[in-house]
Amino acid sequence: MGLDYHGLSFLRYVNRIAGGFGNTITLGRQEVHVRERIMKGLLGVDNVDFDGIYCEDLLRKYFGASKVESIDYSPYEHATYVHDMGVPLPESLKGQCDTVIDGGTLEHVFNIVQGFSNTSDLVRVGGQIIHILPANNHLGHGFWQMSPELFFSLYSEANGYAQTEVYLANFMNNRRWFKVKPPSDGQRVNAMSFSEMYVLVRTVKIAERAVAPDVQQSDYSHEWESSEVTEHVPAMVAKSGLKQKLMNLPFVSDHILLPIYYRLLRLSPSKHATGRNPGLDAVSINALVHEARAR
Repeated sequence: MGLDYHGLSFLRYVNRIAGGFGNTITLGRQEVHVRERIMKGLLGVDNVDFDGIYCEDLLRKYFGASKVESIDYSPYEHATYVHDMGVPLPESLKGQCDTVIDGGTLEHVFNIVQGFSNTSDLVRVGGQIIHILPANNHLGHGFWQMSPELFFSLYSEANGYAQTEVYLANFMNNRRWFKVKPPSDGQRVNAMSFSEMYVLVRTVKIAERAVAPDVQQSDYSHEWESSEVTEHVPAMVAKSGLKQKLMNLPFVSDHILLPIYYRLLRLSPSKHATGRNPGLDAVSINALVHEARAR
């Protein structure tokens, strides 16, 4: 667990729109994995001054955090609270903070539904939740890789959240993020990439939940609401045509078409979305951070 270039940049962005983190808790103790030279540029200071390898002092001095605590399964890194995020929180920890930062923890929690529930319970109404979690190409890193769909479906206004924003960050690209458009009209927002990707999320809790949130995948919910129930499902129709015939030729498929196809399956660095990833818009990290305003 730790804050790298993308994590620290996202915290800068959130800090500008939130106007300070207030009483903060991190899921696990977050180390800072950014070289001092880079950190000076990110923070806009001549000298970076914070104690230790963990983020607590950094958040207090540069991100408006009034207090920073942590919660972890084990005491091995001396977290403030030792608690398994896969089981319900004690009442004494609920609603105690203004900001929750998950900088790479929930993907390691087997009971992830309870983990998200606990994350929401930690923050007061009006407080914010920040996630910096693995998306594409992190297979084996933890139990889970995260989809933008999860956050749009979970952090909806119907479930008591607002201002939900989701970005994808390419581990190999420190210049751009890809803003994910909220799914609409039953269309899935897919993101294909060759490199490792993070999902960056910020949402605001606007209501206490009286019941468990209703989380269903948006495209299926749209289909259920807009379609009549049918008595049978049409049989699958075999694909035909030149494309399918070429794919059925092993040499053409394996040595010509597939290499071309895989090369095209990357996030486009262009300003606007492309046919491969129509649900994404490339944005400059520096421009996004500097143009952000408190809400």
